Amino acid sequence: MALRVTPKASRNAVTGVADEADGGRAIKVSVTAAPEGGKANAAVIKLLAKEWKVAKSDLAITAGETGRRKTVEIAADADRVQPQLATWLAKITGVPNV
Repeated sequence: MALRVTPKASRNAVTGVADEADGGRAIKVSVTAAPEGGKANAAVIKLLAKEWKVAKSDLAITAGETGRRKTVEIAADADRVQPQLATWLAKITGVPNV
C-alpha cells in the first residue's frame, strides 16, 4: 500500500487519497509524531493497525523509511484482511466497494 505521510500534524488520521506525480495514488496519512528516531514511522504503523484491524506486527514499512512517500506491506491472512481493506478503501475514497 502506498502512503503519503505528513509528520508533526495536529492529529493522527487517514485524510484521504492523493494523486502522485507518477500517475499513481497514495493514501494520505497524518501523524503527530516528529520524523526523528523512527517515531513517525511507529505512529503510522500504530494508526494503520487500528484502522485496518490488524496486529502492528503484521505491518512493515518496506520502502521510504526516511521520506514522506512510504510503502507498507501487510503480512496477514489475505482471506481475512482483503474484504476489510476493500471496505475501508471504499469509505475513504468514496468509491463503492466492488
